[in-house]
Amino acid sequence: MKNIIRQILKEDRRQMYLDKIVQVMKNDFPFFKNMELYGFNDTLSDDEYRYIFKKIFDETARRRGNKLFNKNNNELYYETSDGFWEKTEYDENGKLIYFEDSEGFWEKTEYDENGNDIYRENSYGFWEKREYDDRGNKIYYEDSDGYWVKYEYVNHNVIYYENSDGDTIDNR
Repeated sequence: MKNIIRQILKEDRRQMYLDKIVQVMKNDFPFFKNMELYGFNDTLSDDEYRYIFKKIFDETARRRGNKLFNKNNNELYYETSDGFWEKTEYDENGKLIYFEDSEGFWEKTEYDENGNDIYRENSYGFWEKREYDDRGNKIYYEDSDGYWVKYEYVNHNVIYYENSDGDTIDNR
């Protein structure tokens, strides 16, 4: 009976330990910065890592080496021993919507209901917009540098092209 009680207490303490890891990691940084800095790195089983990842990322995640992947095999997080990290987020369709790294660079992307990339911006202040027709053809592009392009199509073939540099193609 004592052994059973000790085992239960040991498991309860282990669970409290895992929950404390989740709390610390969520408060310290939503991803893992550098796993090597945490003392528990080599003491967790694969099941315990999955538990922590699920609590932090709210989805099934797998760790392979220093990379973390979601259930769709999209890379969520990557880190190196020198402290460099990258994190990515995906929408429900598996499209990349956010990227960030330890050097302060970030980029976010928005999509329309058809999955077309309609807006992108990054930490350098660069942005770009795209518009599409009802067939999914890109009809307009514009970016923060002042460059723009207009397109017209017949049966998905470009018949008209014009850009801010003065280039045109007109096969109408």
